[in-house]
Parts: sequence; C-alpha cells; structure tokens
Amino acid sequence: MNEFEYNDKDFAKVKKIIGEHAGINLCESKRSLVYNRLTKRLRHLKLNKFSDYLDFVDTHIEEEFSNFVNAITTNLTFFFREEHHFKFLLDSEFERIMEKNKATKKVRIWSAGCSTGEEPYSIAIAVKEKFPEDWDVKILATDLDFNVVAHGKAGIYKEKSLEGVSTKRKKVWFKHGSGENAGNVKVSPELQQLITFKQLNLMKDWPIKGPLDLIFCRNVMIYFNKETQKKLAQRYAAILADDAHLIIGHSESLLKISTDFQLIEKTVYKKVTQ
Repeated sequence: MNEFEYNDKDFAKVKKIIGEHAGINLCESKRSLVYNRLTKRLRHLKLNKFSDYLDFVDTHIEEEFSNFVNAITTNLTFFFREEHHFKFLLDSEFERIMEKNKATKKVRIWSAGCSTGEEPYSIAIAVKEKFPEDWDVKILATDLDFNVVAHGKAGIYKEKSLEGVSTKRKKVWFKHGSGENAGNVKVSPELQQLITFKQLNLMKDWPIKGPLDLIFCRNVMIYFNKETQKKLAQRYAAILADDAHLIIGHSESLLKISTDFQLIEKTVYKKVTQ
C-alpha cells in the first residue's frame, strides 16, 4: 500500500503540468517513477495526498516547478559517455571548424541538457587537446535542473565517474582530493574557464546568439513528443552555422523529425544548407 494517495487523475495531472511547462512527454511506464520521485516533496511540505501537492504546484508554479521537474527527470551521465562522439570531434570535426573559422579563431559550442557537467567538461578536454592556445573557444552548458547546473559549475566529482577517462587525461585535467575530500576529484580551472553554466528551459526563449559551431543535445529529445522534437530541431538548425553539426543521444533519431539535418554517422547530424 502506498504511503500517499495516488491515482490515475493525479498521474494525468503530473503529465499535464510537466508537458505544458517543460514540453516533457511522460509515458504510462513512468507512473511508478513519478510516485517514487515526488514523495520526498510531499513529506517536505507535510502533505498527505498527491492531489494536495499538485494543487500546490499549480498555485506556486514559479517557486515549486524546479523542485517538481528536478525530482522527475533523471540525470545519468559520466565523462566521455558515447566515446565515438569525442572521436568524431578529434578526428575530423575540430579540424573542419578550425579551417572554416581561421579568420576569426572564434568557436562557440552548446551542451544543451548538460546534466551534472561531465559532457561539457569532456568537450572542453577535447578542445584543449586540439585547438591552439590563441583560439577563442567558449562552451555554453545548460540544463533545466538548477541543482545539476550548480554541480557542474562546482566541478567536483566522485573518482568513479572517471572510469571512462584515460590515465593521461586524469593526470592532466583532474586534481584528486585528500583527507576529508578523499574519493573526490576537481576539474582543472583551465577547463572551467571555457564553460559557462546556466539554467535553461528549452521550451522558453533562448538568450543565445548564433551562429553556433556545434550543439550537443544528447538524451534530451527522448523526453519530448514528436511535435516538440520537430520544433526543437528547427530551433537548433536556425542557430547553427551552415554545415555545423548536431549530436544527439544513442537512443534518439531525427528520422521523420527534421529535414534540416542529414545523418553523417551514428547520431551525428549535419545541418543541411538550404
């Protein structure tokens, strides 16, 4: 028996709220996850029923929505996840960008849905390994969840999150903690200087000036319905430079979603010049 009263109407309302405010499409299989993730908020607010909590969210949307969505969405990531994407950057993509932007030596990259920061830091390591020091490279890292954005900005991680990182990269880019910080690592200030972390709802306005040279949006579109995915792909295409690339997650595809992009290799899409 559940600790809190939770029924079909409650789950339907959760789906409606998160759909309207974040564009996230919750399927029926997420019913138990929603219950398990939100019970902490009910206990914190000393509420007895999900309907009472959802009424609270409705009347306090500005204050409570971040807690609501942070509880439901999952942030699973690690350094150099889907390593083939970083191989693509180092083998060819960064060379292409350097040739195209050699007059300005300026590069702008967006990690959209950056979670706790492992993705943008992995991009930053690849940047440092490839671009000369006199290039102006900046990485914008955004996520809907303000807690994970703060985590990324702090740049402190458990050592186990470095399992996919080579010994050489660990030595160069991470400082290992000691004493009460044993078991933790902190990323190099050099990497932190490349990245700006910001909280951003992809369904709202984007305070971002294009054209961008590269966008990572991995394991984000799976939360959206097809119509929202189409709009998001259109917005990404509008802000990307000609021939620039959009990189998405291993379980995602733009097939029948967008004609603005051409698949060039596994989950790597090139903007089609109209």
